[in-house]
Amino acid sequence: MAVRETRDSLHRFGLARDRLAAALRQASGLTPSELATLEHLEIAGPLTQRELAERLSLTSGGTTLLVDRLEKRGLVARRPHPADRRAVLVELRTMPAGRAASAVERYEAAVTAAARRLSVAEREAVIGFLDSAASAAVEAVATLRDEVAAAR
Repeated sequence: MAVRETRDSLHRFGLARDRLAAALRQASGLTPSELATLEHLEIAGPLTQRELAERLSLTSGGTTLLVDRLEKRGLVARRPHPADRRAVLVELRTMPAGRAASAVERYEAAVTAAARRLSVAEREAVIGFLDSAASAAVEAVATLRDEVAAAR
């Protein structure tokens, strides 16, 4: 398989994942930032509001309002940070139920089944590739932020 085909396949996955996220938002009544918050907390575990703001490219005030909305819905909870008295951790309490939850379960089962069909070496290669792609995306975000800030 050519390098371009590999890159294009990653982009097709990204676009399909974007469509899944849009359908999940519609089914659950969540905004893009609310769904992204839940996904970050699901993968990373509890995060400070500052960490969430950084990951979501939101202001401090915007993040506070976002967490307030999710807390009112019972999806997240705030708790004191164990090592920093000034910080508060936001933790995932539950993911939305209903159609969205069953769709996510089916998607995750299909991805898990696909991963099980790979050998250990293949899984390691896929993980390495995806981690490299994720790092490249994080670097691109940082570069764009720096360029926008410099232009102001």
